[in-house]
Amino acid sequence: MYLYNLTLQRATGITHAVHGNFSGSKMQEILVSRGKSLELLRPDPNTGKVHTLLTVEVFGIIRSLMAFRQTGGTKDYIIVGSDSGRIVILEYIPAKNIFEKVQQETFGKSGCRRIVPGQYLAIDPKGRAVMIGAVEKQKLVYILNRDAEARLTISSPLEAHKSNTLVYHTVGVDVGFENPMFACLEIDYEEADSDPTGDAAVKTQQTLTLYELDLGLNHVVRKYSEPLEEHANFLVSVPGGNDGPSGVLICSENYLTYKNLGDQHDIRCPIPRRRNDLDDPERGMIFVCSATHKTKSMFFFLAQTEQGDIFKITLETDEDMVTEIKLKYFDTVPVAASMCVLKTGFLFVASEFGNHYLYQIAHLGDDDDEPEFSSAMPLEEGDTFFFAPRPLRNLVLVDEMDSLSPIMACQVADLANEDTPQLYIACGRGPRSTLRVLRHGLEVSEMAVSELPGNPNAVWTVKRRVDGCQRAIG
Repeated sequence: MYLYNLTLQRATGITHAVHGNFSGSKMQEILVSRGKSLELLRPDPNTGKVHTLLTVEVFGIIRSLMAFRQTGGTKDYIIVGSDSGRIVILEYIPAKNIFEKVQQETFGKSGCRRIVPGQYLAIDPKGRAVMIGAVEKQKLVYILNRDAEARLTISSPLEAHKSNTLVYHTVGVDVGFENPMFACLEIDYEEADSDPTGDAAVKTQQTLTLYELDLGLNHVVRKYSEPLEEHANFLVSVPGGNDGPSGVLICSENYLTYKNLGDQHDIRCPIPRRRNDLDDPERGMIFVCSATHKTKSMFFFLAQTEQGDIFKITLETDEDMVTEIKLKYFDTVPVAASMCVLKTGFLFVASEFGNHYLYQIAHLGDDDDEPEFSSAMPLEEGDTFFFAPRPLRNLVLVDEMDSLSPIMACQVADLANEDTPQLYIACGRGPRSTLRVLRHGLEVSEMAVSELPGNPNAVWTVKRRVDGCQRAIG
């Protein structure tokens, strides 16, 4: 039995966005999740227009989305974490224009449950393993490999569970070809849960925990755990191996911190704030999303604050030891749920509210007069850097995708025509909020009119004749 459904208007908001060479060609595509559907987009490198290649309904809720490529591979695969209680690996087949299910493993019950993995995904940068985690307690690691016919295979799950633990974010640490390692932001609530006074909850610290997958012994161990000074909201993996110093950037309230194992000491830099900010000056500043751009000779990060300001982040190194974090104001764009930097020089911004945008990166901001902030600059405890926002200078808008923001309020009114009531909807928030009008029915711009002889009182059709003609008789 086959069941069909027809969606008159698909969802327009984007919850996740990843990029890669999914078709196996040299052109990069963007894969976006719209809640319960996957859409593959391809920006035209010449015109900058975004074209939709494929849209697929998954009949579920997409909780997480990642792209990865195995060492020596020519195309990227897609890992989907959903409310199905399964981990699914998809491959895009350009000849058929479909997503083909390569692997599917069931590990738990269906539904968005806090102890069933699916909320967090982390992939080893070399494509050797993936960690899928739940909000609480459970984390599973799958080893990815190839069989004799070079087809992708997946192992049985390896458990990395820890009771009474909440997870905030998970990333794969780039360690080259050493044992795969995953970094997690966690908090242990066991003492706080058993303390009725609430004192333990106030003193509970968030921890950075590293999990190592031992490929020789085929198990996962908690290799390292360290309490953090500030409450962090997400992690950024730093390129490692031959491409960089490895480690992670910890994005916390008002500060950006670099951490790594070994002799590396922590590097800490304040997050710059707007000069003469009209918002609450006592409010903490956080990064909400980031994108990494890496080439054979360099890498940098673009991180966006909750006010929409993008900063270019670079690391100064001395023989694989990071000595300095540098931040420079890049541009201001709408606050994004996800950002993607393509190798063709485009920046895709999947906005939290309102339309989505594709920008051309015209300049990298290296030669302008914008001040550069550094962790090496002397500052008193509690002080920070200040910058002045400005119109776009390094980015050029090349395409825009319409998106209906979340509805904040609506009102049925009759302002234009007495016979046509209209629905006025307030969408989004802040300076990008919009007022939209919905009318019942379809707008008709052209009608086919043909006069009939006499005074007809009815119209019906007859069967198609052999010569293919069909006639209406009145």
